[in-house]
Amino acid sequence: MEGLDLKQMTAMVKVISEEKGLPEETILDVIQTAIAAAWRRDNGTRDMEVRAVLNMNKGTAKVYVMRTVIEDGLAYNPSTEIPESEAKGKKVGEIVEEEHEVESFGRVASQTAKQVVVQKLREAERGAVMAAYEDKIGTIVTGTISKVLSKIVLIDLGRTTAVMPKAEQIEGEFYNIGARIKVLVKEIDRDNERGPQLIVSRGSAEFVEQLFCQEVPELETGAVKIMGIAREAGRRTKIAVFTDTPGVDPVGTFVGGRGVRVQAVMNEIGEREKIDIITWSENVSEYIREALSPAEVNKVEVEGKNAKVYVSEEQQSIAIGKQGQNVRLASKLTGYEIDILLQKAPAKKKKQNVEDSLLDAIESSEEE
Repeated sequence: MEGLDLKQMTAMVKVISEEKGLPEETILDVIQTAIAAAWRRDNGTRDMEVRAVLNMNKGTAKVYVMRTVIEDGLAYNPSTEIPESEAKGKKVGEIVEEEHEVESFGRVASQTAKQVVVQKLREAERGAVMAAYEDKIGTIVTGTISKVLSKIVLIDLGRTTAVMPKAEQIEGEFYNIGARIKVLVKEIDRDNERGPQLIVSRGSAEFVEQLFCQEVPELETGAVKIMGIAREAGRRTKIAVFTDTPGVDPVGTFVGGRGVRVQAVMNEIGEREKIDIITWSENVSEYIREALSPAEVNKVEVEGKNAKVYVSEEQQSIAIGKQGQNVRLASKLTGYEIDILLQKAPAKKKKQNVEDSLLDAIESSEEE
């Protein structure tokens, strides 16, 4: 067979399987797809449906051209359809398979087969890698920065290269090629035209949550829980924590002795990003008060999913935060639309000085 040795390809199935870490059945499917493509290139048309079967013992192959049975008398495409009268007992809508022995291929068809093998093996290998990372979604892995582009950063994870889009990066963070870096495995993008891609993140709220999971063993035991988290990467994170275990301080558990636990998280995400750890409460008003920390709140009025929060004049700017960040994150954390309103202090009664009091007394005695 010119340019395409079936016996050699058959012998390579096991070798390729071990080298690529793929099942032999997958390699066999790839080779059979290549044989079908090569045969179609030499003997058929582009729209023809062809499948190939490779005999592993003999190193030979057969191809089957599949055509759908249609009613007699109708116009049909001979590459994909066949009239019922020629279908040898098959009924309308059924499939007729026409068998052909694979004997030889031309040079161009052989090249087509080789290209198909390379492409399909690459796709199968990538698919296997993606499947291996399916169980890692939502966890943190460590990789090496391999390339930094304007909108994405490529992270070498060993078996594959992951993509960190701009939206998943930490604002203001610098990425140096060759540096080791922790990332959250966020998702597998299977709609990418270049094949499935692994998407990783450092800018998501889940990344901070998983960092705390690494630092706070009480999370695994259930002694403390993360009830909510809101983040603007590179600026501020608010995290609501809770415990129903007597004697446990949830905020203190996350902060750690001398702040060692929260500091470890901040060391990873950068000192520029502040972290507010607050106590979650099932009482909505109390929860909103906590969420607006470090501001001091006078009164909270809740109606539906809206909350009016009254603060003193000196606390107003703290409650709102720089460019509205504090109230925005508090709203995201609690799930309530929060309006910050100013509660003016009651007017103080003017005190009379000694001179005014003396004049009032004189005026009073003169009238008498």
